[in-house]
Amino acid sequence: MSRSLTSLAVASTGLVLLAACSTGPAGGGETGGSGQGDAAGSTASGEPAGDQFPVTIEHAHGETTIEEDPQRVATVGWVDHDVMVSLGELPVGATKISWGGNEQGSTDWFDQAVTEQGGDPAEIARYDDSDGIPVDEIAAVQPDLILGTNSGMTAEEYERLSKIAPTVAYPEVAWATPWRESLQIVGQALGRTAEAEQVLADTEAAIEAAREEHPGLAGRTVAWTWFTPGDLSSIGLYTTQDLRPQISREFGMEDAGIVTELSEGNDSFSATLSAERADELDADLVFFWTEDEAQAEQITSDTLLQQVPAFERGSYAVLTDQPLVTAITSPTPLSIPVVIEQFLPQAAEAASQLEEGAER
Repeated sequence: MSRSLTSLAVASTGLVLLAACSTGPAGGGETGGSGQGDAAGSTASGEPAGDQFPVTIEHAHGETTIEEDPQRVATVGWVDHDVMVSLGELPVGATKISWGGNEQGSTDWFDQAVTEQGGDPAEIARYDDSDGIPVDEIAAVQPDLILGTNSGMTAEEYERLSKIAPTVAYPEVAWATPWRESLQIVGQALGRTAEAEQVLADTEAAIEAAREEHPGLAGRTVAWTWFTPGDLSSIGLYTTQDLRPQISREFGMEDAGIVTELSEGNDSFSATLSAERADELDADLVFFWTEDEAQAEQITSDTLLQQVPAFERGSYAVLTDQPLVTAITSPTPLSIPVVIEQFLPQAAEAASQLEEGAER
């Protein structure tokens, strides 16, 4: 990602103004027992936080009381580290972004925001959660608070993590916490509720400006789909609670009827539609990810899948950029500007095919 784009991810949400709330440069300080520089992992600002402690936060596994302003925060969700940095705070450790991340297991928008605040992204520990939350690795960074507001934290993992430090799990549904709710919870946990309100206002202003720039998306029905190239006998659909449909709704789009139907009574983030029912996928716009254009051609030219109305019209968008898909999948105040700049033009182009079809 270019410097101009990552700067947009910081500036457009007013995060530069919040940098004064963070610690000093992450490269300073002595090295603690975890091997992390204290300033890299400290969330102390040198000034009292605006909120009073203790605070108690309810979540899916109970409630957690944070007795005092946390100084070393580890994150285990997909977005908590982004939210922390948007509030001017640097974590001691965060989940490695193994799919759609950069060579450091991070994202360019996160690294840029950390650098803008005088920190060093390399001094933030990254741990792999592909086999579950790595409790021992998290213990090694010696956190005094663990955040997982958008995670899949199990009750067993919560119990183990709570023995290390106060732990905040997701509020209701694993991996499906709206970005606003994560922002509110993290702000409360860090004693940064005023900063959270400002970041919320700035991000919502950016979203509203994007809606005005792309009026053709308003009211368009959408289906986020996925396909298995080796078996195109079914269509995967992300349900209404998934973060991809959530971010589409932010920009004025609506869930397609078939998506709403298959989401009812479904606690999962996805549902399956037989390819033989492809003509029932009644979305104005269809979005999906593939590894490359050749794979996209294989999908859209399949005999059964050709009957998807959006494929027939050309009102679909194929995403082949992993970092962009990561930004869409886990929207945060840092990644939403990336979605606005890189994804919305593709969505608007797909929507223009509806207008051209109507003219014909």
